[in-house]
Amino acid sequence: MSVRTKFYLDKQNAKVLGVCSGLADYTGIETIWLRLGMVFLAFATSGTSILFYFLIAWLAPNKPAGLYQGPEEEKFWQGVRSNPSRSTAQVRSTFRDIDRRLADIEMYYTSRNTRLADEIDSLR
Repeated sequence: MSVRTKFYLDKQNAKVLGVCSGLADYTGIETIWLRLGMVFLAFATSGTSILFYFLIAWLAPNKPAGLYQGPEEEKFWQGVRSNPSRSTAQVRSTFRDIDRRLADIEMYYTSRNTRLADEIDSLR
């Protein structure tokens, strides 16, 4: 399992132990909704969910510093964790788009372009 696809406690954004902020980082869901859900579960289960909260906090490792290079990479890995097949389709689509744009650039510069030829001649 990749380092970026594991669940970690997020102590930097933590309010109590970092479980909800770690889940938010793992799933991409807003932290406030997970915290509200945890409070609701605590009341609905008469506190049993609090035991699981502390168990997760005890078992899960802390998030390594510098795990993501930036917010774009963080969103990418959240997408990979939520739906890997969609992520590969998205990467394939991105490369297909880049290949199409490169083909357009190549066709523009290798085709007979009188304006470009005139500009090159004027530089001589």
